[in-house]
Amino acid sequence: MAKELKVSGRMTVKTLKSQFKENYGSTLRVYNGIKFADEGATLASIRTGDAKGGELTVGGNMKVGNFEDKMKEIFGIKVQVANADDSALADNGITLVAAGK
Repeated sequence: MAKELKVSGRMTVKTLKSQFKENYGSTLRVYNGIKFADEGATLASIRTGDAKGGELTVGGNMKVGNFEDKMKEIFGIKVQVANADDSALADNGITLVAAGK
């Protein structure tokens, strides 16, 4: 069963992506503006707008669209969930676990 993922502004992009892949099997694309974010950057360092920061606990049963919205709301970061081999974006209506299958 998928574990919970705790996301905080101190995490690096690389750590977030690897833990996401490990927990849910799907690929996470993290953006800094319109480009992919630097793997070594912390989430706080690429934050945009007036995002409040903090922490987010993500369960495998969370919908893809809800997760993407929460990341934008809390961290001011655009993310997109893709399938396991990163060849297509996941549907916003499925769970994070389903996206990795």
